[in-house]
Amino acid sequence: MKTGRLGRTGLEVPIVGLGTGFIGIADANRAATEYDFMESWTAGWPASSRGASGRSSHMEFELGIATVHAAIEAGSTLIDTAPLYGSGNSESIIGEALRQRPDLAERCTVTTKVGQTAAGLDHSYDAVMRQVEESRRRLGIDVFDVLYIHDAMDVPIDEVMGRDRALGALRILQDTGVTRFVGTATNDPHTNARYIETGEFDAAVVPEALSLINQLAEDRILPAAVRHDVGLLIATPVERGLLATGPVDGINYLARNFSPACLDHVARIRDLCASHDVPLVAAALQWCTRHPQVAATIPGARVPAEARANANAGDVDIHEAFWTELAPLIRHFDADVDR
Repeated sequence: MKTGRLGRTGLEVPIVGLGTGFIGIADANRAATEYDFMESWTAGWPASSRGASGRSSHMEFELGIATVHAAIEAGSTLIDTAPLYGSGNSESIIGEALRQRPDLAERCTVTTKVGQTAAGLDHSYDAVMRQVEESRRRLGIDVFDVLYIHDAMDVPIDEVMGRDRALGALRILQDTGVTRFVGTATNDPHTNARYIETGEFDAAVVPEALSLINQLAEDRILPAAVRHDVGLLIATPVERGLLATGPVDGINYLARNFSPACLDHVARIRDLCASHDVPLVAAALQWCTRHPQVAATIPGARVPAEARANANAGDVDIHEAFWTELAPLIRHFDADVDR
């Protein structure tokens, strides 16, 4: 697979990685109805919904392991996770997958986050240090290439950036060799932009801000990333599946309420893709990485087939004539109005 440079880190990563927020959840609509998944996991599922191991019955451990293996084997050797995902189960799945296949583990870059867990937000120094130790244990990783500050929305910036807060903890972890670089990963694009604009971060995970139908990143995120050479990983590049398949009746797009106008527009893009024999998902993923500051996309995969399909999309050869025809169809659908 082609690779991209992750900004000033200098890391070379595959242009399609693996997002693991829904890994091992077999049913797409089950994943969708739990897009309150943050709320569900934060509140804690009742004991009746958990197996004997305490893991959520919705995130199947063996299925998740198979998905990690499939992704790496197909070339998606960049894996993004967080303690929040599955109340730590995502990290545990990845850790076990890598322990089972050390041949695959040595090919991987695994990144995780701090500041947000199933217990809630905590960007204090002590919490970050504790969270990193727990992530190292679950993942079986001693040194991270990047640790991201997670979901610092509605938190005063001084409570995140202070020497005795999350960023200060990450700087100590840099000094002691636990992480090489630090990043921001915030679900709100405006908050993400604010942190990128500080110049303090080497990389950023950017959800909800860049896709064929979402251009929010053009305003502040991309200019700030260029200015400070911040490497970007684009999350939600296929808009929870809409830009992988086009409109499909009966699909819940994970808390997205796409307007009829938006769905019709995506159908037009899908038709253009078909006329060029380009898979829609390949166009959606590779379009993001055409910007020089975007190193990779990290679409989520629930099952091995999704992981392979995403990775294969990164290998599709797309001619410049297609991009020229696609350009007039790239537009923004405002989340408050059209979705």
